[in-house]
Amino acid sequence: MQHVYRLADATPAAPTIVAIGVFDGVHRGHQYLLRDLVTTANRQGCVPTVLTFFPHPDVVLGKAEARIYLSSPEERAALLGELGVELVVTHPFDEEVRQIRAADFVDGLVHYLRVREVWVGADFALGYKREGNVDFLRAQGEHKGFKLEVIELLTNENSGRIISSNGIRAALDRGDIEQVNRWLGRPFKLAGEIVRGDGRGRKIGFPTANMDIWHEQMLPARGVYAGWAHLGEKRYMAVANVGRRPTFRGRVVRVEVHLLDFDRDIYGETLTFEFITRLRQETRFENVEALVAQIHRDVARGREVLEEQSP
Repeated sequence: MQHVYRLADATPAAPTIVAIGVFDGVHRGHQYLLRDLVTTANRQGCVPTVLTFFPHPDVVLGKAEARIYLSSPEERAALLGELGVELVVTHPFDEEVRQIRAADFVDGLVHYLRVREVWVGADFALGYKREGNVDFLRAQGEHKGFKLEVIELLTNENSGRIISSNGIRAALDRGDIEQVNRWLGRPFKLAGEIVRGDGRGRKIGFPTANMDIWHEQMLPARGVYAGWAHLGEKRYMAVANVGRRPTFRGRVVRVEVHLLDFDRDIYGETLTFEFITRLRQETRFENVEALVAQIHRDVARGREVLEEQSP
């Protein structure tokens, strides 16, 4: 899989079929669409391609804060590659791109991607004042030699709601990890280098790995979660706290992971934590003894949940 960071750097070996969108999180709706695109492209001898953007247009337009991403550009490209996408273009979304005329952007698709088909959602628009809508792109395709495919969005079979990145973000804000994981089609995860914290966990008998998370990645609601910690090729049961540690009057939100049945110095290593379920919301305890008693209960409940999942 080739991943480039500007449209002009793309060098497809054959004409492309390209899906255009943000694709943050590469959720089940994206997966449904892209499997179909890959099959169609392979059948036609084309390169299955995704053109996406970073930063998120809503960040540039001031409609969202920076910490909104479900996945980094590199993680997103890797997930797309796992689906069979052979070329990912993560084009910068900046003031220049915001002001570009839609016809000029289409010319770039034709020139750099040798595009044969363009796949977009029904509400898609690009270019200056969002002039490049579906009707515009269809007319451009007839004039410039590509086909436009308008995609039906996937809905959740239980609720009938459209599976979307915004819906996943809302579920993360609620701490509804079960919905997040259903809509992603896999566990939500965070990854980061283990850095030194204040050492309080070890002092109270529950040492934690303090994760240095990408500052623009979205975090779930503050609370305690059960999940799987991955170090290299090994997986461990774990309980994570996302929060400010109010019992100790902390102010900065941290992600701290306690690995069960584990005792090793892992500073400097990269840990990935997969969230499985939320055990409870963040709580301030009257004293350390009450906190420790609750952590014992959290660990016992977390172990129970994860053992039910183990093969």
